[in-house]
Amino acid sequence: MFAVIKTGGKQYRVAADDKITVMTLEGQPGDKITFGEVLMLVDGESTKVGAPLLAGATVAAEIVEQARGPKVIAFKKRRRKNSKRKRGHRQDLTIVRITGIHA
Repeated sequence: MFAVIKTGGKQYRVAADDKITVMTLEGQPGDKITFGEVLMLVDGESTKVGAPLLAGATVAAEIVEQARGPKVIAFKKRRRKNSKRKRGHRQDLTIVRITGIHA
């Protein structure tokens, strides 16, 4: 059994006991959260597709860790103008363990 959920502007295919990395969610490690935006649910042979969401379907999860992504360097140089800029960025992320899918 797996589901397709939407969070942080992205879609994820999840099953029970999966660990996924999503955009920052409020909460501390160990907190329980639920994802209400379920787009598709597959249970063996039956497939349910929402238009756009499935009514009454939720995915339960637990926050494992609040983490940060790798450093991304944005370097801009304008040739022959003695002008350059270097900026770094690290995205805040949340690691989540899926505990159950409820139809």
